Amino acid sequence: MTRNVKVSAGLVAVFALVIAVIAVTTGGRDDDPAAPTPTATPSSSSPDTASKEETRVVASDPRRLGRPGTGGVTFTEFLDFECEACAAAFPAIEQLRNEYDGRVTFNVRYFPLPSHANARNAALAVEAATQQGKLEAMYKRMYETQSSWGEQRTSKAAVFRGFAEDLGLDMQAFDAAVADPKTAARVERDVAAGQALGVESTPTFFIDETRIEPQSFDDLRRQLDDALRGA
Repeated sequence: MTRNVKVSAGLVAVFALVIAVIAVTTGGRDDDPAAPTPTATPSSSSPDTASKEETRVVASDPRRLGRPGTGGVTFTEFLDFECEACAAAFPAIEQLRNEYDGRVTFNVRYFPLPSHANARNAALAVEAATQQGKLEAMYKRMYETQSSWGEQRTSKAAVFRGFAEDLGLDMQAFDAAVADPKTAARVERDVAAGQALGVESTPTFFIDETRIEPQSFDDLRRQLDDALRGA
């Protein structure tokens, strides 16, 4: 068996495990069992605050990973950077991005859950990095380091600022963006859209405007292939 095949098989197994975890947890949440059970309201936003445009899965100002695809298909993940299931799915999503590069557009939308003390701080840091063209770099850094800062009750905003420094961002601009209410509003707009679309847990996946619930990594591939054929 070649190394690539071994890697693919490993990711399939990881993704299958993620699906199983989502299936047996309440609403697929990746919550702290000791924390109060959250409602479908991860922030102060509500579906009523989302405009018709904002309640579309594909936003007018998408947060896109990599280059846009030419196949007319968009894969969107509503995510929480402190969500362990999201982190477990991250390698499989990266493999999908590699396999469908140039054909499928991959977008992310913020959906920080209230049971994760630093999920919103992480989203703000990623959005602030996005404003300097570093969405993908900060997105990867969050998942690659989640085990070192996740599931803690104290603020990790300083840790996330350190990530920005490591990535060579303009720190004055980064700090200003994190503090800017417009940055928080951009995160909250995704949350409101997710709520209006029925998102209650992370990760939640959509192909174009249709929510999908893949039962395996191969099932997700099949759904993407079907969408490309029908586009």
